[in-house]
Amino acid sequence: MANITLKGNAINTIGDLPKVGEKAPNFNLTTVDLSSKKLSDFSGKKVILNIFPSIDTGTCAASVREFNKKAANLENTIVACISRDLPFAQARFCGAEGIENVIMLSDFATGKFGKDYQLEITNGPLANLNSRAIVIVYENGNVIYTEQVSEIVDEPNYEAALKSI
Repeated sequence: MANITLKGNAINTIGDLPKVGEKAPNFNLTTVDLSSKKLSDFSGKKVILNIFPSIDTGTCAASVREFNKKAANLENTIVACISRDLPFAQARFCGAEGIENVIMLSDFATGKFGKDYQLEITNGPLANLNSRAIVIVYENGNVIYTEQVSEIVDEPNYEAALKSI
């Protein structure tokens, strides 16, 4: 269980992120056009999983904007932004912000992604949402980088994440 905070108040996740070197769990998430995407759909590419509680918060929106900028210059790399938001909310945000270089994926239907990646929040006002984390999966499907952001209102370490690829 990861011990994280929300504005200094302790909250927890159901477990710990996948370990570096392990196979990343496959997923089946919903895109903004209501189709499905699996991790295996990106086989042969590096995949940055930018995971956060909700697109409708300042820090979450900032991480999507930042990865959208960085993704334009990454070779053979997909950035997937994942939350439990409805795909309609994700589409609205991307349309309003001109977000075009990342793929928005929703875990709204079952929450299985949050459970499989052990980052579902168990208590506090964000219970049942996904915690803020970065998981990077290499072309072979193995995890090469993880960051569980310890204070949920803080942004992830973009430089460390991008340096790993």
